[in-house]
Amino acid sequence: MAFGISRTKLMEWKEKASNGEIAFLTHYWLDDRFPNCTTVTKVACSNRQALIEWGRQYGLKQEWIHQRDVYPHFDLVGTVQKDVLLKEGQIDQLHRLLNGKDEINDDSATNRYV
Repeated sequence: MAFGISRTKLMEWKEKASNGEIAFLTHYWLDDRFPNCTTVTKVACSNRQALIEWGRQYGLKQEWIHQRDVYPHFDLVGTVQKDVLLKEGQIDQLHRLLNGKDEINDDSATNRYV
């Protein structure tokens, strides 16, 4: 289950991904398959080939791409998530992740799957 995402951040992520940019969205997430992980970063791009090429530099396989509508994306968790956020300069998302900050107060937060 995904939660702790503001509508604004979700719309920004969708817009960037739709425009063919590599877009990052980190949010709280609970999944019994990953009991030690409480967050996930979705890295999306509407240009699947660009996403594949981006992922290669981090050892991500194209088979791991989730094909969802116009937002194909990788789900990053654990140390890979932290390493990629750091290397990509996503300091605000990394800071949020490490400090447990959410954006519930930003505007009406979404509590749904992304």
